[in-house]
Amino acid sequence: MTDATKPQGFSADGITAPLRHTSFRRIWLASLLSNLGILIQGVGAAWAMTQMTSSADKVALVQTAAMLPVMLISMPAGAIADMYERRIVILVSLTIALVGATALTTLAWLGLITPNFLLALCFVVGSGMALMVPAWQSSVSEQVPPEALPGAVALNGISYNIARSFGPAIGGIVVASAGAVAAFAVNALLYLPLIAALFMWKRVAEPSRLPPEKLSRAMVSGLRYINNSPSIKILLARTMVTGVGGGAIVALMPLVARDLLHGGAQIYGIIYSAFGLGAVIGALSITEMRKRVSGESAIRACTLSMSGAIFAMALSREPVLTAAALVVAGAVWVMAAALFNISVQLLAPRWVAGRALAAYQAAGSVGIAVGSWGWAI
Repeated sequence: MTDATKPQGFSADGITAPLRHTSFRRIWLASLLSNLGILIQGVGAAWAMTQMTSSADKVALVQTAAMLPVMLISMPAGAIADMYERRIVILVSLTIALVGATALTTLAWLGLITPNFLLALCFVVGSGMALMVPAWQSSVSEQVPPEALPGAVALNGISYNIARSFGPAIGGIVVASAGAVAAFAVNALLYLPLIAALFMWKRVAEPSRLPPEKLSRAMVSGLRYINNSPSIKILLARTMVTGVGGGAIVALMPLVARDLLHGGAQIYGIIYSAFGLGAVIGALSITEMRKRVSGESAIRACTLSMSGAIFAMALSREPVLTAAALVVAGAVWVMAAALFNISVQLLAPRWVAGRALAAYQAAGSVGIAVGSWGWAI
C-alpha cells in the first residue's frame, strides 16, 4: 500500500496504524469491553471487602490476590504460549476467568460471599488472566506487521486505560445502585465479546523451525535465555521496582477514598477514573515521546513524577487535588510500563517471546503484589 492509497489518519508508525488490520481492530474493540468489565469487578471486589472488614491488609489483599497468580504461573504460561497455538491458549484462559467471575457472581447473589471466598475467586479470575497475558501479548505480532508493533502495544495499553478511565466510575455507580453482585455479573458478561472475536480470528499459523519442547524444558530454556540477556534482566529489575512503588496507588485507593477523603463508592470510582484518565493520556503520548527523548530519560522522568504524585496523594484531603495527583501518576506509570513492554518485544526473538513477556509480566506483578501488601502493613 502506497502513501497515496493509505486510509486517512493512518501512517506506518502512527498510533492508529494497527487498527486498519481487521483482526487486530476486532479483538482490540472486544478487549476494551473485557477490560471495562475487569475494572468494574475490581471496584465491586474492593468495595465489598471494605464493607466486610475494616482491616487495611484485607482490603489490600484484593489487589494482591488478583496479581499473585501472575507471579506464580507466569513462566509456565509463557512456555505454553510458545508451545501451543496462542489463540487456543487465550480462549482457555478466558474460560477459566469466566468460570471464576460466574462463581463470584453466584455466591454474591446468594449472600454466601465471605472475605476468604472473595479473595479465592479473585485469585481464580487472576489465574485465568495470568495464563492469558503471555499468549495475548506475543500474539500481537501475529495480528499486525512488524512496523505497526509499537503502535499495537501502545493501543493495547490504551484499551486497558480507557477502561480504567470509565470502568471505575461506572463500577462505583453500579455498586452504589445495585450492589457488588451486579458488578461481578457485568464482568462475566463482558468476557463474551472477546471470546467471540477470538473465534473469528483467522490466524495464519507459521510452522515452528524448532523441534517441540516439553513444558519443563521450555521453561528452563526460557530462563536460560533471560539469564544470559543483560538487557532483559535490567528491564525486569526496573519493572519490578516500578511495580513496588505503584502498588501503593491501586491497592490503597479504596482506603484513600474512605479514610482520607471520607467518601463512598462513587468517590472511589471517580478518583480511580482520574488515574485511568492519566493512563490514557500517557499511552497516547508514548509514540511522540519515543521520537523526542531517549528511553532512559523518559524512564527517569516517569519515576520522579510518580514519586511526587504519590507524595501529593498522601497529603491531600481534597478529592480534586487527589484526582489531579492520580492523573499524573496514571500517565507516568503507563508510560514506563509501555516503554518496558515495547523494549522486551523488540529485544526478544520470536521463539522465546512468550517466555520473555511472561517474565516481564511476572516482574511487574511481583512488584505490585509485594507493594500492595507491604504498603498496607
